[in-house]
Amino acid sequence: MQYMLMIHNDPSTHPTPGDPEWGQLMADYAAFSEQLGSYTGAPLNDPSTATTVRIRNGETLVVDGPFEETKEWMSGYYVIECDNLDQALKAAAMVPSAKFGSVEVRPVAEM
Repeated sequence: MQYMLMIHNDPSTHPTPGDPEWGQLMADYAAFSEQLGSYTGAPLNDPSTATTVRIRNGETLVVDGPFEETKEWMSGYYVIECDNLDQALKAAAMVPSAKFGSVEVRPVAEM
């Protein structure tokens, strides 16, 4: 079964390029990604780069910015294959940014 790991971070506590912890964080992500093996995933840009699209009464509404304003924002994701939720939770606990933010685990719906 596939699970999506949605990584949420608070930019005020998460290392950024230039911070002393940044290089180690990137090394930790490289090791984590290698350990996962096969996966789909990517980091996301800052929410200020987001554009939100809504259709209301047949009209397309385009708004600059994220869907909702929150302290934490989704900074990346992985879609992984696991036998069960327990395996997915173990993988989520190994996401390097979990120590700065949170990782939401959700099963991917089978269609």
